[in-house]
Amino acid sequence: MNNKFTKYCFALFLLCVVVVFINLNTGFIDLKVEDFLSSTAENSQIAGLRINRVLVMLLAGISIPTSGFLLQEYFQNPLAGPSVLGITSVASLSVAFYIFFSRDFVLPEFLQNSFLSFSAILGAFLLMVVLLAFSNRFQDKSFLIIFGFLVSALAGAVVSILQFYAENQSLKNYILWSFGANNQVSRNQILVLAIIVVFGLLLSFKTIKPLIGNSLGSAYAQSLGVNLQHLKFLVIISSSLLSASVTAFLGPILFIGIVVPHFSRMIYNPAKLWQQWILNMILGILIMQVFSVISELTQFPLNVITSLFGIPVILMMLTKRAK
Repeated sequence: MNNKFTKYCFALFLLCVVVVFINLNTGFIDLKVEDFLSSTAENSQIAGLRINRVLVMLLAGISIPTSGFLLQEYFQNPLAGPSVLGITSVASLSVAFYIFFSRDFVLPEFLQNSFLSFSAILGAFLLMVVLLAFSNRFQDKSFLIIFGFLVSALAGAVVSILQFYAENQSLKNYILWSFGANNQVSRNQILVLAIIVVFGLLLSFKTIKPLIGNSLGSAYAQSLGVNLQHLKFLVIISSSLLSASVTAFLGPILFIGIVVPHFSRMIYNPAKLWQQWILNMILGILIMQVFSVISELTQFPLNVITSLFGIPVILMMLTKRAK
């Protein structure tokens, strides 16, 4: 393994450990070591919430950048991200339908959160099926991007209509979900999220080698024996699972899937594709943990922080490409 790559990964890993420690100790109440180790300690419940916060940010830091990385490598476009196929938008639309039309049902809070997450995953799954069906007709990759853009625009329009006619409380609940809440995910939800993320990572691992051939052109990839149709399916399924699962439990996390792969290339480029993937995940964990700390200190919603960070970076990327 390349010594330079190893040093970068080790340095980022140490930074991740430091930021995780800071995240565990960030909050209104100062905790002791026994609060994290003993379930009978005075503040053990608060310690459990902070552990959940760290775990869910770790999973988000792995999945969202990986989804963006796969899409950027497949489409050969550094501005492609998890929202490029419309997955995030349709997941948000499903949540909007659930929130606005379930107000007459009286459910316990834990069931409400579960059905909310399930509705987001179900919406993303349905769109994934549609994408797989339409992908057979789209031989040109750019058609998938256009299709995703149109789906996102349609989903946004329907959500706006629902918001216009929604009651105040339903509208407030949807807005709060869309902001992203990293401190309201339960341990059971984290377990479900982890299972989906691991499955998505296994599928994404299978795309790395074919993506290397794909980066050299379709004709050359086929000459190497790469099944481009199979690759397309794997990229759609894995990126959809990774982005939809996080959207379901944390709300739409914007721009991170575009920005993190860009930073990974800046840190270490050129590199083998699997090296970029590993670096991408470690850097994603670091950035999401930092954002979690900032969110806790400022009380700003997570999605607001990612947007304030991501938009200027993307503008700089566009400016650089224009030059």
